[in-house]
Amino acid sequence: MTDWTSGYVADIDYTHDFFRELAPTHLGFCALSQGHEHGLNRPGMTYCELGCGQGFSANLLAAANPHVEFHAMDFNPAHMVGAANLARDAELENVHFYERSFEDFGDAPGLPQEFDVIALHGVYSWVSKEHQQHITDFISKRLKPGGMVYISYNTLPGWAPVMPLRRVLTNRADQGAGPLDQRIKEAMEYAQQLSESGAGYFAGNPAAAKRLEQMKSKPANYLAHEYFNKDWTPFHFEDVAADLSQAKLSFLGSAEPRDHVDDASFTPEQQALIQAESDPVQRESLRDVLLNEQFRTDVFMKGKLQHTPRGSVAAWFATPLALTRQPSTGPITLSWRGRDTVIEQEQFGPALKALEQGPMTVRALLEQGAFGAMPWAEISRMLTLLIGEGYLAASLPPEGLAERVERCRAFNAAVAKRSEESESLQFFASPVTGGGIALNRFEQLFLLARSEGRKTPGDWADLVWQILAPQGQRLQKDGRVLETPEENLAVLRVRATAFAARRLALCESLGLTLEPDEETAQHNSAAA
Repeated sequence: MTDWTSGYVADIDYTHDFFRELAPTHLGFCALSQGHEHGLNRPGMTYCELGCGQGFSANLLAAANPHVEFHAMDFNPAHMVGAANLARDAELENVHFYERSFEDFGDAPGLPQEFDVIALHGVYSWVSKEHQQHITDFISKRLKPGGMVYISYNTLPGWAPVMPLRRVLTNRADQGAGPLDQRIKEAMEYAQQLSESGAGYFAGNPAAAKRLEQMKSKPANYLAHEYFNKDWTPFHFEDVAADLSQAKLSFLGSAEPRDHVDDASFTPEQQALIQAESDPVQRESLRDVLLNEQFRTDVFMKGKLQHTPRGSVAAWFATPLALTRQPSTGPITLSWRGRDTVIEQEQFGPALKALEQGPMTVRALLEQGAFGAMPWAEISRMLTLLIGEGYLAASLPPEGLAERVERCRAFNAAVAKRSEESESLQFFASPVTGGGIALNRFEQLFLLARSEGRKTPGDWADLVWQILAPQGQRLQKDGRVLETPEENLAVLRVRATAFAARRLALCESLGLTLEPDEETAQHNSAAA
């Protein structure tokens, strides 16, 4: 009997994460930022996620984009059962899950013949060369002309010093007995002993010792899928580009907007080296060397069409933006790639203040004078950095907002109900941005309490304590577990009050509240 896992970790479930790079609105912005046209605003769009893990991202995106049909596959049946259960509880009809391998996914009944987007996060590094070929074959056959692929993967040269550490860990875990999580724990302890013994490898590779220290804070399910698969390949960019060229794909750019602004990442001397490299593939490889890159988030297209200068500006003007993070009152210092970029309050303040009222197009912000006399090149640069840093997000148009609000409300309610027992789901779906917004367990439960008619932050805290207390769960403060109900309630009330003051208005603007709220939908439509 063959091993159905093909060496991929299956006895520990993957994490329930959302990655903004998967959102169609974000991918569309990345194309716009690089000066390219895209078809992600067309009706009848189809989206496929390969190796979707727990399916949480696919479910969230389906809720926030009811106009898109989502198809997601994973080889792990437990993952697919959980994903389908969440889709059912959230009343989602536009997401379909398939328990399939990469080899036989193309034969799945009901699968569309072509997709506008095919996405895979991290998976390419964790499967065999044979499965990598199945992936590129699928993309070649199923991606529409003009379609987009998002692919992320471990990268060289950044991973080179750490590869022996990974081998030490997997060898040790393979020698052990018992559940994988226990073998991972023992392997970590063994690697730490090696480091403390003065092993020359760790002494000569500070990056390995640093990585081992970082790994200590990660949960076992993350470590298992990140480091302990049988197949584990960090790639040079040019090798991935060569693989995808088989499917007629060409590189568009990074799915990280801050990487679109060279002076945010590179010194003037490094920028000169990049500009002197004429070959686009070698230019990306050079960037990886300059950055010692460890992980890439790339966007490829099957047939790129460059905007004309006028068309590019027009596309920018038509882009709706939403505020997703409340800025401080002083300048914003963006720290990226070891470099700091400062944006002054007078540059960004008026625009972010206007967006507090709800989403607006770039054109509307310009018409309000939100950018003053700033030249267009500086405006687009600033907006790209603010989106990359998470202060803003490219958003969906006002058409269809009412349906999106209802779909997201049902999804977010299903997530909040799960938060009564677990903190594994950390995102709500936004009908405004078409993506996910991070909310911790307490924030979700505060919104749940509010939707049940509890008016004050004190009332929200009371409900949360009623959920936690029977489960024997307690909060911590200053490193001490709080034992009495009075202590726990006091901390919960402080948190609820802070949430009401600092984040509630933003949640309302982004459509994250759980109660049916026609006024919010109408307000956002008018603002957009």
